[in-house]
Amino acid sequence: MGIYAKMKWLVAVLMVVLCLPFAARAQDLSALARLEPAQSFIRDAGQGVEVRFSLSQPVPWRVRFRADPPRMVLDVREVDWTGVETVLQGSAHVTGLRAGVFRPGWSRLVLDLSGPMALSLAEMSTANDTQLLLRLDHASPEAFAAAAAQPELPGWGMPTVTDLAKPPERIPGRWIVVLDPGHGGIDPGAERDGVTEADLVLQFAREFKELLLRDGRFQVVMTRDSDHFVPLETRISIARAAEADLFLSLHADALSEGDAVGVTLYSLSDEASDAASAAMAERHERDDLLAGVDLTAQDDMVATVLMDMARAETGPKIERVAEALQTAISGAGLKMHRRPHQKAGFSVLKSPDIPSLLIELGFISSAADLDRLQDPAWRACMAEALRQGIVTWAEAEATIRRLPALGD
Repeated sequence: MGIYAKMKWLVAVLMVVLCLPFAARAQDLSALARLEPAQSFIRDAGQGVEVRFSLSQPVPWRVRFRADPPRMVLDVREVDWTGVETVLQGSAHVTGLRAGVFRPGWSRLVLDLSGPMALSLAEMSTANDTQLLLRLDHASPEAFAAAAAQPELPGWGMPTVTDLAKPPERIPGRWIVVLDPGHGGIDPGAERDGVTEADLVLQFAREFKELLLRDGRFQVVMTRDSDHFVPLETRISIARAAEADLFLSLHADALSEGDAVGVTLYSLSDEASDAASAAMAERHERDDLLAGVDLTAQDDMVATVLMDMARAETGPKIERVAEALQTAISGAGLKMHRRPHQKAGFSVLKSPDIPSLLIELGFISSAADLDRLQDPAWRACMAEALRQGIVTWAEAEATIRRLPALGD
């Protein structure tokens, strides 16, 4: 049997595994399976790669391949991947790995590959202890492309709005604010000294949510309220399903070159304010791609025209909310970037009908910003400044809405 035929057969077998009675039983397990790093490895073997993951119990699993860049994606039910970074024992074929929560109840591990590869072995052994065994060998570009193009199984797509919390019923007179803590799960975002951007912004979002709810004039929806991965497109869909009046995406990035300090507000533009803004937007796109999401779909001409019409109305609102937030943050004496309002092509800001801003609360590449982000007093002051800015903006928008149209 040729390598391409073997690959097609293995993909079919892996799809069937998910439908077996064993898989149904395993999904009922209440405890997390744990990786045993000391008994696990990823290592080169000849021209291929051997993978062994020793687990505390059997779980449902599947393997897929994705292209551009080439990578293997392993999805498993409820596995704690702590210590997995020690498993990669030097490889010419696996250039990197990352693991985390992909969606509630499911974990994902991604192996970056140096080139096209295929499965020549894939099995879960439970003879003595539980071991997931994989063997990767070189494949032709054509065979790899065919495997990477395999369609999703029903129910195995990316998390959707229906997988997440149902948006609240709108209460008359209240404004709906969607808070979007960036990154999460498989995508930790920027990291420094063991601290991740995903954790920092989630903590801030939870505290900010409580402050807005106590105000009494807002309803708040979170795109994620735990450490799991939510694709960029789903974050936008959540905001639209909630009929949001305002969408705020929260980040705390890092720059590898140059100095960046202080809070920065980003609004959408096809042309970035500077090279750093462009690189930051590109990295956010790539994080989604590496996690298994395909962001290559393009809008057709009709959709583009409709979105441009919607943005013509939303654009002035975005400028007004950015100005109100900048004034409130500066008025509170909080450190802002030397260019506090910038523009970049962040996909998460591309909802044409919802005023959307991305807020860099600081840059964890800056020791001063990292200290501030970890300081409860600073976070409380920052949340209050944002609340005041939103209130100022919302009251102004309400006044504008009451104005008669020109010519009435």
